[in-house]
Amino acid sequence: MKSFKDFFEKYQWDKVKAKLEKVTLSDVENSLQKKNKTIYDFLNFLSPVAAQKLEVMAKMTQQLTQKRFGKTIQLYAPLYLSNECQNICTYCGFSLDNSIKRKTLSDTELMIEATVLKSMGVNHVLLVSGEANKTVGIDYFLNAVRLLKPHFANISIEVQPLSEEEYRQLHKAGVNAVLVYQETYHQDVYKEYHPKGKKSNFNFRLETPDRIGKAGIHKMGLGVLLGLEDWRIDSFFNALHIDYLQKQYWKSRYSVSFPRLRPAEGIIEPNFMMSDKDLLQLICAYRIWNEDLEISISTRENEKFRDHIISLGATAMSAASKTNPGGYAVDKESLEQFETSDERSMEEIKSVIKKSGYDPVMKDWDAVYSGV
Repeated sequence: MKSFKDFFEKYQWDKVKAKLEKVTLSDVENSLQKKNKTIYDFLNFLSPVAAQKLEVMAKMTQQLTQKRFGKTIQLYAPLYLSNECQNICTYCGFSLDNSIKRKTLSDTELMIEATVLKSMGVNHVLLVSGEANKTVGIDYFLNAVRLLKPHFANISIEVQPLSEEEYRQLHKAGVNAVLVYQETYHQDVYKEYHPKGKKSNFNFRLETPDRIGKAGIHKMGLGVLLGLEDWRIDSFFNALHIDYLQKQYWKSRYSVSFPRLRPAEGIIEPNFMMSDKDLLQLICAYRIWNEDLEISISTRENEKFRDHIISLGATAMSAASKTNPGGYAVDKESLEQFETSDERSMEEIKSVIKKSGYDPVMKDWDAVYSGV
């Protein structure tokens, strides 16, 4: 069975860039009017000239999101398990070459963190760790899921790429969703950002969603690290990946996230700057292209942007996030993966959502139907 790698190799970064530069306003207008939109309509929505139609795109985005998802925002919180990592990544605070205090939560510490999250009303938790197979591998994850499953309606994970069999084990244990980001689809420079560790293997990471799909995981989350390379081209390839996966593993649901480079210990400066207006255009492009795609906004973004995006396409948001292991109670001073920008409490976020005329939902609305 072929994988996305075979499909991906038919496209070239420079050719996509050249195609983007040739998009006209007429191309954008024609794409907006089409009923069934293709990946190349998405490309048109990403183009610099499409910014002239941003107001029209924003209105369409709002209408399409409400039509498909109603006026609800799913809330979740990350629970960082470990900052130990065997990779060197030039943009990450957990990178192996950073001289920091490393910490992995014990069972007791994990449950203390979980208790704090439960007291905040959290019912959907995202488990996150650095990529250290010997310390935080499949056995550690399965144990964590076993401990947390009785306390949370939904458990998602964002950890190192695993094997198909390991994903099957996690699925059986009760994991609802797996998030995995390629970081950048620019294969020629990928190694420069990931000089050491298993993550430096571009193709192994590229084929991870195929393994997730074959394992029957209910939902996959994809994205790129915005700021490493040209956000328009990287996002085209990310959408291409989602398009392939939806056709290949049609029983799974899909979400997209938009992590922008944020300050962290020992990281590089963004290679490509992305404004809030650019990010809004990207969110609109995804929604108009794909009405079923879930759109998640993290606390990396500032309060003003997050407040406005509630009614402009978001379907899920993290809140009150701590990006360091033990950050809620156990070890508040441990090193965080990146700085958050929106530091409001869960109750404050819920209040903002309600004032916007939307309903905050504390668990994944489809979980009860998917047998989780």
